[in-house]
Amino acid sequence: MESLAGQFLISTPQMPDPRFQEQVIYICAHNEEGAMGLVINNPNPEITLLDILHGSNLTIPEGPLPPVYMGGPVEMDAGFILYSDTKHDQRYAVEVKPGVFLSRDSRLLEDISLGQGPKEYLFILGYAGWGAGQLEGELIDNSWLTVPADIEVLFHTPDALKWKRAAQKFGIDISIFGDTIGYA
Repeated sequence: MESLAGQFLISTPQMPDPRFQEQVIYICAHNEEGAMGLVINNPNPEITLLDILHGSNLTIPEGPLPPVYMGGPVEMDAGFILYSDTKHDQRYAVEVKPGVFLSRDSRLLEDISLGQGPKEYLFILGYAGWGAGQLEGELIDNSWLTVPADIEVLFHTPDALKWKRAAQKFGIDISIFGDTIGYA
């Protein structure tokens, strides 16, 4: 299977794991050893970016702050910044696909606190991970639909709409996906 890095995984109505129902995952890495992705539509109601910045003794920027997302059930205290800004320093980031970067570098969080960070970003705690062949098995079981990631959905769509909009971009009504799938 070709790498799914830079793609969306959209949970289907057949998703057996309740943690991933109606979730959209941005795949950051995928190879023969497994896969890693970040849930992009699950804001954490218990922790804010203000909490993160205070806890890191960083300056609080002016204006509203975006939510902190629950990226998945693995290493839920690990912080990730997914962003789209080719003008920002890329030395401490991985380019997942052209124009979309992933970083765990605290200097990027400091830049954000000073108002000098990327304009489009998601701050995410935890990630979703799969061992070798595990994601491929879930795809065969119709738990996930894969579609190319879309910057508009990633950074500019309200969280409550991301699940449906990610699929709609490709003409799919995800809410009835299970009723229309066939087997050959």
